[in-house]
Amino acid sequence: MNEYLLRYITYLIAEKNASPYTVRNYRREIEAFAEFAQGQGVTTWEAVDLPLLRRWLAWLTTQGYAKASIARQVSEMRSFYHYLRRERVVETNPVVGLSSPKVPKRLPRYLNVQEAVALLTAPDTSTPQGLRDRAILELLYGAGLRVGELVNLDIGHLDLGRGELRALGKGDKERVALMGEPARAALSRYLAEGRPHLATKASRSALFLNRFGGRLSTVSVTKIVHKHSKRGGIERRVTPHMLRHSFATHLLDGGADLRAVQELLGHENLVTTQIYTHVSQSKLREVYLRTHPRAGDAGDNGGTEETNGSEGTNETLIRP
Repeated sequence: MNEYLLRYITYLIAEKNASPYTVRNYRREIEAFAEFAQGQGVTTWEAVDLPLLRRWLAWLTTQGYAKASIARQVSEMRSFYHYLRRERVVETNPVVGLSSPKVPKRLPRYLNVQEAVALLTAPDTSTPQGLRDRAILELLYGAGLRVGELVNLDIGHLDLGRGELRALGKGDKERVALMGEPARAALSRYLAEGRPHLATKASRSALFLNRFGGRLSTVSVTKIVHKHSKRGGIERRVTPHMLRHSFATHLLDGGADLRAVQELLGHENLVTTQIYTHVSQSKLREVYLRTHPRAGDAGDNGGTEETNGSEGTNETLIRP
């Protein structure tokens, strides 16, 4: 079973341009399924059937896996068997008949504008690391970059004069991202005063460097965001992707067109971007319920009814 899994991993890397994170997840979780199958006496991919897959789902549930995690693993197995069919290793895809657990859709978490400002101004820009961190935060929020796009940036990808950068997104697809004046200013200062102090003889083209002069990792960027969110007084945990969510949500709240936001985020499908309209609508609903005199509970007059002040009558005056 391991032979075909290794072939599939090679296919993901060479043909699908899958990210290291995706490849790692697929390999680990399909290997875990293979171990489960072997424990059930099944030693080939051809012998896997629907009853075995259902026992696997039940086992995952008893192990405490979340519905979202189980649904992701089912999707991975479905894709793997699609590959096996294409390679004529199996005749049918048994995962097609397997029902994934329904995962409730969660709205993306985002910062409000005040929280975003508190985060952006948290780094101590009197140090090289602080200048770097300020530039990182400005790009994550001001350009809506994914953390993977950010750490892969080289100096040559920037066009500060035009306020643009070339970002390498999912599947090695390149897109042009825009940045505002605060991000341009933060990057200019980092390049002039911060990066030279972090660079070593071995440092090459990477834009954001760690203390050893090497390219900054996604894990390090996550820690940087978390550290400065605490410093900025934000109590909940903040991740790099929350800044991308904030970027999109604040654009829509400000009146941006949905298709423009789609382009700025680099989404191929408009449906992916539409989740942010739900965020904006939920905010509008909150404002409506809080401010409109006819939005309260039916049993609460809310200032819409009043007595006419005449003694001995029960008449009420209803405002139109």
